Amino acid sequence: MIRSRRLVFASFVLAFVTAAPALAADCKALPSWKELKEALTKARKMDNGGLNLDMWATLVNRDGEVCAVTFTGEDRGSQWPGSRVISAQKANTANAFSLPKLALSTANLFSAVQPGGSLFGLQESNPVDVRAAYDGDPKRFGQTNDPMVGKKIGGVNVFGGGLALYTKKGVLVGALGVSGDSSCADHNIAWQTRKLLALDHVPAGVSLTKDDDVVYLAGKEAPNGFKHPTCGGKENTIVLPSVSKIE
Repeated sequence: MIRSRRLVFASFVLAFVTAAPALAADCKALPSWKELKEALTKARKMDNGGLNLDMWATLVNRDGEVCAVTFTGEDRGSQWPGSRVISAQKANTANAFSLPKLALSTANLFSAVQPGGSLFGLQESNPVDVRAAYDGDPKRFGQTNDPMVGKKIGGVNVFGGGLALYTKKGVLVGALGVSGDSSCADHNIAWQTRKLLALDHVPAGVSLTKDDDVVYLAGKEAPNGFKHPTCGGKENTIVLPSVSKIE
């Protein structure tokens, strides 16, 4: 009888621990859910080229833990459902491959991961945690209690929409991922969102302007360096604001 009670108790404890939520991620250095939503909504309304679609956005801290997920449409179905996880994947990528002294956007990685490129296979290196990405009540998707919050989603994305986040002092605090339109428009919207959040104090990058802006391939130019293809719209004609200087 005693042994049976111990087994029951042990099973109860195990079930409780398994069901307990993950420890809260350290998100103090990042914008709140409300601030992210407001900035994303403003950026989405700007002239970004692309298809003029509603967007998803995700913030991760420097450890790759999700701190906020939001969208711009009326509800979670107003933008591509698949872009929720893609936005988290982009944020993870920009954070994972940016450094305190060198920022790499997801757009910067496109050419290098193509067959024969110097980073070919990179997109297979850090797979998405499928359970963390798709778990939970869909009604919470994009809300303050989105099931991804506090979890490490992982994943590597190699087209536009992911940007590292740097404070006024140039401190790298995490990354932003945006998805829902063409990858080129995603980059533009992410860029404008980061600017509105005042986290664009980029120390250095591989673009022509020495930051992490997209560098477009010309015409039939083969993938090379840190370049990204155009998307067929006018995204590549949009003049984006310069990054802010480190104070």
